[in-house]
Amino acid sequence: MPHLLRYLRRARLLCGSAALLLLAGCGHAQNFGSPPTLSASTPPARADTGAIRWALYAEPPVLDYVYAFDYPQNTILSNVCESLMRLTPSLHTEPALARKASHPDPLTWVYDLRSGVRFQHGGTMTAADAVYSLRRHMDKRTGSYWAEDFKNVRSIRRTGPLQVTVELRTPDALFPQAMANSAGTVASAATMRAEKNRFGTADGTLDCTGPYALARWSRGSSIKLTRFDGYWGRPAKNTSVTFSFLPDAAARTNALLTGEVDGTYAPAPESLERLKASDEGQVYFGEGLTTINLALTNPKGPLGDVRVRRALSLALDRDGFARVAMHNSATPSSSLVTDGTWTGLPKADSAARERTRPSTRRDLPKARHLIQEAHAQGKKITIATSPVGPDVSQLATAVQDAGTRIGLHVDLRTIAPDAFTSLFSDAQARKGIDLFPYTYYLSINDPLGFYTNMRTGEFENYGSFSSPAYDRTADEASVQDSLPERRRLAVKLEHLADRDLPVVPVAELPNSVFLNKRITGAPTTISYLYYPWAADIGAAQPRRTRP
Repeated sequence: MPHLLRYLRRARLLCGSAALLLLAGCGHAQNFGSPPTLSASTPPARADTGAIRWALYAEPPVLDYVYAFDYPQNTILSNVCESLMRLTPSLHTEPALARKASHPDPLTWVYDLRSGVRFQHGGTMTAADAVYSLRRHMDKRTGSYWAEDFKNVRSIRRTGPLQVTVELRTPDALFPQAMANSAGTVASAATMRAEKNRFGTADGTLDCTGPYALARWSRGSSIKLTRFDGYWGRPAKNTSVTFSFLPDAAARTNALLTGEVDGTYAPAPESLERLKASDEGQVYFGEGLTTINLALTNPKGPLGDVRVRRALSLALDRDGFARVAMHNSATPSSSLVTDGTWTGLPKADSAARERTRPSTRRDLPKARHLIQEAHAQGKKITIATSPVGPDVSQLATAVQDAGTRIGLHVDLRTIAPDAFTSLFSDAQARKGIDLFPYTYYLSINDPLGFYTNMRTGEFENYGSFSSPAYDRTADEASVQDSLPERRRLAVKLEHLADRDLPVVPVAELPNSVFLNKRITGAPTTISYLYYPWAADIGAAQPRRTRP
């Protein structure tokens, strides 16, 4: 899904001109280090600890799981509410509230629930709670942000006191994977009925099964979670977590370095060097399932010609953008999904895929030749930009530089941060714009989580791309239960996307986390959005015992 709230912060250019920054290093030598080394987790906790304090760049608008579709809300909610399945720190799926998931035929999924699981406000989880929780996504009056995951669901029924059966209209290989994110969340049906629209709001409550309970929501300031002693699983290694809302990147960094807060996920790129140089803690990196791309929005303009799209892609300085604008936290990429999503692709197919990947290296002569071949010299394209982060503002400037170098006329249209998010949902907001930068993360560890978006008529197919061959392959892959075969079909989709460039890939972005010296144990991967990460955090040093 596209990042929305994460970049509603002030972008800070390192020098006067972003184009100069990208192409000339601002006139003096800068050391941006090597690309980060990835791991699945930080070192395990050596002892339990007391309260921890965590920085968030924004206050969540709501904590109702049906609207938990971005970083602030999911970072908190993953510790309070749980799903039928769970995405682990190594980005595999395992049983969670469901002790077993069965697939007796291509159209049926059966979830057998754990017994004795308690809700935080009392009461014991039953199949009725799970059915009610899942059906909320299918109720159009609710307006769930996860409704797309249920588009192929015919029915959700209670088939035993602790058994839920889901019947599909058509086979859907992505549905069972979605049961490990917010789409599969189970909350107390009784509490949701009683709370109605207050459920998950600052004026209401939450009632789920996770290792923490919502204790306090101080609007504009913080949210506090306390350890739930009735938790069915391994108890949390700390007593409470307080999330402080710190929208300014500099203030957030200062709070980390002074010990005002203990850690944060996804520190701002411009803060990474300062954090990495500090003796107060450490920055860790893990698989982010995240890519930075250029969305095409106007198939009737110059970019409607694939030769112009390919020329712009060839002219883009991906290395400069990843190394300088993103402070070497990103890696240039010619793929719309990260390398980490290809787990399960047989080795021979993986090697063949690597051999056929397009180069990320800039090739201006070839790009200029394509522009001449398309008779596109001097043609105008408009790219949206916004002061919301370097992945938008500085990428837009890099595109302008690339287009200018090959004979295109590239205009930047600056859009206010709040309005920029409308580009993802409102076709009218995209009127007059040919492309815009966007950063996209997957909520499942499967390349199809992105590539199925490019089918004809899909909501996130912003440029109205349409290809019968692409649609046939995506449809075939979406119903394929065999992981190796599904991955092979995803490679075919990748090749078709390479050929037609419905979206221009730029870079892949790892997940990052900063922890001070006092604590350790947090997962490093993007699993934290759906995994109870805070429960793993404890003391970095063993507890001292008296002689």
